[in-house]
Amino acid sequence: MAYELTDVIVTYMKYGYLTVAAAIPSVKVGDVAFNILNIESQIVEADSKGAEVITFPELSITGYTCQDLFRQNTLIDAAEAGVLRLLEFTHQMDIVAIVGAPVIVGPLLLNCAIVLQHGEILGIVPKTYLPNYSEFYEKRWFASSQDLHSATIRYAGKNVFVTPQQQIFCLNGGAKFGIEICEDVWSPEPPSNRLALSGADVIFNLSASDELIGKHDYLKKLLSQQSARTIGGYVYSGCGFGESTQDVVYGGNAMIFENGRLIAESKRFEIDSQLIISQVDVEKLRSERRTNSTYVNAQRPDSFDASPLLITAKASENPEKEWKLLRDVDPHPFIPSSEDMSASCEEIFSIQVMGLAKRLAHTHAKHVVLGISGGLDSTLALLVCVRTFDKLGLDRKGIVGVTMPGFGTTDRTYHNAITLMHDLGITVREINIAKAVTQHFEDIGHDPSKHDVTYENSQARERTQILMDVSNQVGGLVIGTGDLSELALGWCTYNGDHMSMYGVNVSIPKTLIRYLVNYVATTGQLSPASSGKSDSLSSDSQCGNELQSEITRVLLDIIDTPISPELTPADDNGEIAQKTEDLVGPYELHDFFLYYLLRFGFHPAKIMMLAKSAFGRKYPDGVIKHWLHTFIYRFFSQQFKRSCLPDGPKVGSVSLSPRGDWRMPSDAVSSVWLEECDAL
Repeated sequence: MAYELTDVIVTYMKYGYLTVAAAIPSVKVGDVAFNILNIESQIVEADSKGAEVITFPELSITGYTCQDLFRQNTLIDAAEAGVLRLLEFTHQMDIVAIVGAPVIVGPLLLNCAIVLQHGEILGIVPKTYLPNYSEFYEKRWFASSQDLHSATIRYAGKNVFVTPQQQIFCLNGGAKFGIEICEDVWSPEPPSNRLALSGADVIFNLSASDELIGKHDYLKKLLSQQSARTIGGYVYSGCGFGESTQDVVYGGNAMIFENGRLIAESKRFEIDSQLIISQVDVEKLRSERRTNSTYVNAQRPDSFDASPLLITAKASENPEKEWKLLRDVDPHPFIPSSEDMSASCEEIFSIQVMGLAKRLAHTHAKHVVLGISGGLDSTLALLVCVRTFDKLGLDRKGIVGVTMPGFGTTDRTYHNAITLMHDLGITVREINIAKAVTQHFEDIGHDPSKHDVTYENSQARERTQILMDVSNQVGGLVIGTGDLSELALGWCTYNGDHMSMYGVNVSIPKTLIRYLVNYVATTGQLSPASSGKSDSLSSDSQCGNELQSEITRVLLDIIDTPISPELTPADDNGEIAQKTEDLVGPYELHDFFLYYLLRFGFHPAKIMMLAKSAFGRKYPDGVIKHWLHTFIYRFFSQQFKRSCLPDGPKVGSVSLSPRGDWRMPSDAVSSVWLEECDAL
C-alpha cells in the first residue's frame, strides 16, 4: 500500500505541480506568418523545458494594434490559416497552447483565446469586457461574449462549439484551468471569480495592456489580489515591444502568481522575445480552498446562473517525460520573506505583546513569573514580557525572572541569564534545584547516577513547581517559554515545562525564535533598564552605550549557544553535553516538515522531495529521510501533550492549539504516514 501511495503522488500532476509558461513573442502587427513562426519557436522551447500549458498575449497571431485592419477579411482569414498551421505544428505535442486571434461567429467578430493541443482545437473563449475608453476602443471592431449566442462553427478545418458559457479545461493530470482576456480581470466582476469557484485551479490571461507611469505596479497588485481572492494560480502574458505603435508603448509583462505570491516574472521593456516558466502547486491550492470555509460557501451551486462547460484535454503521449522541480524552495518557510523585515519582526512582537497585555489586564495582574535559562526560548519570552510591561506602563520589577541551576547547568548559560535579567531591570531570583531534586530522588528511590527520563523530568517538574509557587507568592502569572517546534516534537516534560498560565511562544517555531532574537541583538532595538518605559523596542538614544552593547553581546552569545534543556551533567570541560539537535534532529528540518504537513497536508513523499530541494546541499537524502521519519513518529505519539496546552497567542498560519487550528485525537495511528516515508 505504501508503494501505491508513493506512485500516486509521483504521477498525479507530478507531486501536485502544474508546469506553466507565459510567452512574449516577437510580433509584427498584421504579419501573421512572422508571428506564427515566433509562436512556434516559443512553444518548442516551452515544451522542451517541461511546460504543460503555455499562454501568449492577446491577439498574438495578428497583433493587438491592428485597429481597422480587423475589418479586413484578408487579415481575418490569414489568422485562421495561421491557427491551422499551428494545429499541424502541435499535432504530436502534449503541451497545451493558448493563442489570441480574431474569430467570426455569425454576425460577430470576437476577440478570442484559442486553446490548442495535439492538432485539435479544445475550445475558443471570447473576451467579455471590451475597453472603450481613453486609448482603447475595442467596441469599434469586436463584440462581447455577452452578445454571443452559442453556435458550432467551422474554423481552421475543425468543428468548434463557441459559447458565452464559462469554460473550464481539464488536463490529463487532473489540473483544471480557465481563461480570461485582458480587461476581464480589470472589471468589477472578473470571469475568473466564477471560473475558480467552479473548479479552475489556474487562470490564464492573454493581455495587451499598454504602459503608463505607475500602471505596472497597480497591475501586479491587481493580479496578486485576484490570485489570492480565488486561492488560485494566475498566469499573465502581456504584449511586448512589437506592439508599440503610434501613441502607445507595450513593455512586455509576463507574470505568474500563486495565491497572491509572485513566483515568476519577465523583464520589462525588452526588445527580444521572452519566456518565463514556473510551477503552480495545485495540490497546495486545493488544500487551501478546502480549509477556507468562506471559499467553500461561495462555491454553492445557487451562486451561479449556469454550470461551466467542461472540456477535457488529450491524454499525454509522453507519460515518462522527465520532470524536475523548477521552483526554489525556501528552507525556512516560517521566517518572514517581506522586503521590510523590521516591520515583520515588529508585527510578530506586537501580536505576542498584545496577547499577554490582554491577559494581564483581564486578570489585573501586576507580576509575571518566568524561568530564565539563558536559552533562546526563555530569552524571547523575556523580551516579550519587557515590552508588554512597558506598553502597559508597569514597572519592570514586576517581571520576576527565576534562574534555577541544576545538575546540567553550565557557567555560560547561567551567566547569560543573570546578566540579561539585570541589564533589563527586572526582579532576579536564583533558586538552585539540586538539593530539592536530590531529596526527591531519595523519596521515590531513584538512583541519581542513572541519567534516564526520570532523572531529567524530575528537574523539569521541580522547576515548574517553583515557578507556580513563586507566582502565588507575588500574585502573578507563570509565563510559558516553550515553542511551536518543541510542541510538534513533544520535546517537553508533561506537567513540567509543558505547563504554564500563558505561553507567549506557543505558535513560534525555533527557527523564527532564533531570527527574532537575532533581530533584537543586531539592531539594538531593546530598551535597557536605564532607558525607562517605552512603547516600542526602539531606543535610538541608547544605541552604542555600554549597557546596550552588553545586551547585544549576551543575546548574540545566547543565539550561538547549543540548544539544550541542560538536564544531564556538563562534559569534562564544563560545556553543554546534552544537545537537543543531536537527539531529535535539526530544528530547521523539523520546522520545514511541520510547515508542509500541517499547513497543506502534503504526503511524506512530497515533503521529502521539497526538503531535498531545499536542503540537498546540506543534508544527505538518507539523513533527511531519517529525521522525517522521526518527526512523523514523534508528532503523532506526542499529541496527548498538545491536547491540554495553556492559552497563547496565534502568530502565524500554523498553530497547534487544541482550541484553534489543530484538533487531533491523542490515539491516532501514524502507520500510513510512516509506511509511505519508509518506502521513499
